Amino acid sequence: MHEPVHSHPCCGTEHPGGMSCLCGRPETMRAMQRIEADISRRRMLGGMAALVGMFAGFRVAAGPDERPGLPDRPLLLVNLRLFDGQSLHLREGVAVLIQGERIVDLITPDAAPEGVLRVDCGGRVVMPGLIDAHWHTTLAGVDMRTALTADPAYIHLQAAREARATLMRGFTTVRDVGGPAFALKRAIDEGVTPGPRIFPSGAMISQTSGHGDFRMRHEVPRTALSGPTQTELSGVSVIADGADEVLRRAREQLMLGASQIKLMAGGGVASLYDPLDSVQYTERELRAGVEAARDWGTYATVHVYVPEGIKRAIRAGVGCIEHGQLADEEAVRMMAGEGVWWSLQPFLQDEDSNVYRDPEQVAKQTRVARGTEQAYAWAREHEVQTAWGTDILFAPDKTHTQGRQLAKMTRFYEPLEVLRMATGDNGRCLALSGPRAPYGSGLGVVQPGGLADLLVVDGEPERDLSFLAEPENSLWLIMKGGRMYRNTL
Repeated sequence: MHEPVHSHPCCGTEHPGGMSCLCGRPETMRAMQRIEADISRRRMLGGMAALVGMFAGFRVAAGPDERPGLPDRPLLLVNLRLFDGQSLHLREGVAVLIQGERIVDLITPDAAPEGVLRVDCGGRVVMPGLIDAHWHTTLAGVDMRTALTADPAYIHLQAAREARATLMRGFTTVRDVGGPAFALKRAIDEGVTPGPRIFPSGAMISQTSGHGDFRMRHEVPRTALSGPTQTELSGVSVIADGADEVLRRAREQLMLGASQIKLMAGGGVASLYDPLDSVQYTERELRAGVEAARDWGTYATVHVYVPEGIKRAIRAGVGCIEHGQLADEEAVRMMAGEGVWWSLQPFLQDEDSNVYRDPEQVAKQTRVARGTEQAYAWAREHEVQTAWGTDILFAPDKTHTQGRQLAKMTRFYEPLEVLRMATGDNGRCLALSGPRAPYGSGLGVVQPGGLADLLVVDGEPERDLSFLAEPENSLWLIMKGGRMYRNTL
């Protein structure tokens, strides 16, 4: 005899013998989530394929490789004043010899070998390409709503456009401290589109309710059946609770190609839910991320503002503190004593600041701005290794201020000290990535063996840096890896 067959009301499937429906069982739901995730990945891959197809029609330079070609013979930059990214003075009577992507030597002009191509700099200053140590490659050029809701292909197209603008502002390298920058980095490195060198962190790793938790209220609580959020799927951030989960997520970013790990150790200004003074991640959780990075020969950096969060991160072994404008003097001494880098930004709540309309966000921004001047004063007094960056975030109308934000640092330092911070000092900070550094050594300096990332500028940097606010007029030559992206000499 055959068992009677019944149609179940929830799915319309016929089940023998009146067997209960399996649709609502946990294992069925997990299977469906895996299928949905696979479909999402396939859609994303389709979108990226379309993105590559769009780029196929672009021409920025000659040939299928969109980069300018390397000169067929050595270059010699002559008739210049040199800022080398290390010394606090300008050198004269020196010429820069370049072969391929690197600087071969610094020589006197009359000692040049035969066959070189001389480039007359007209008495202008030659200096290293600028480095922004706190940049968000895919998040700076779009607003928050677009970043969280738009098609991935659109966001990456906007990021590619912004990357080209970044390079043309004279920033030849950025350290990306959060966001899906891996694809753009590859496209730039392969000559698909112009842009700066990128040191990618990948997704920001955050605790539940932390600075990288972008969920809406209706998405809480998160359960085993919830699946990853949209920001996790897109690679902006990832939520991890407990040391084991932090370890897993850090290793995933390293697998994808992170040159350093970014952990969220405290509250922030841009986020709506986490208080600015909150301390995030236990020391054990932070240490798990640090250990994952160290095992790969690199380091972890943390987003944090308040003293207890800074101290906890230092005890956990992080290599760099991002922000930290609300540090107390004890925390600053700890940074100096442990050799931890302090990546500060000129958050002054002025015309260059990110714009917030929520009163709570504005209040947090005001508090950070008040702490900025004290932070720079303590950094100088205690001789903390200090990096410079902008942290322009979800503000496409602010990205053009990148050079101006460096120029206004002269309220805290002498002009050549500021330039050294944004070149040689930032290069040393990025070198913390060790074997995970994507481009080898020689960033931010003009010296034999260094990368030929150079600017020829029309200005007097020993006096002021206002010329950086108008890169379209003041940068006569922009070179990255020996290739000239602008040459009006």
